[in-house]
Amino acid sequence: MAKKISSLEDLGGFVFSTNKDFEIGSNEEPQETLPNSQQKLEAHLDKKNRGGKVATIIKGFEGTDDDLKSLAKQLKTLCGVGGSAKDNEIIIQGNFRDKIMDFLIKEGYKVKRVGG
Repeated sequence: MAKKISSLEDLGGFVFSTNKDFEIGSNEEPQETLPNSQQKLEAHLDKKNRGGKVATIIKGFEGTDDDLKSLAKQLKTLCGVGGSAKDNEIIIQGNFRDKIMDFLIKEGYKVKRVGG
């Protein structure tokens, strides 16, 4: 017996188009990095889903992935710990929120402390 398809998700994420002029990725605009003074960042502390360990999360970065990764590398070097950068967020292992906020303010970013 054939499996019944009830939604687009049942197709495995594929969507078919009959438009001959359709180009993949044509709707995406190249994202430019805003100057530091126009960036409005948020500094969070988080320990959910991390085995009880604390992480500092910087949210709200608007710019290219390369610039995000570059800033993340600077912050990881400053704190001497590991971390990652994805989805316009920088995750730094440990509680370094004050140290990171001081660094970002000196670099010209607008930083807001969020939570505790």
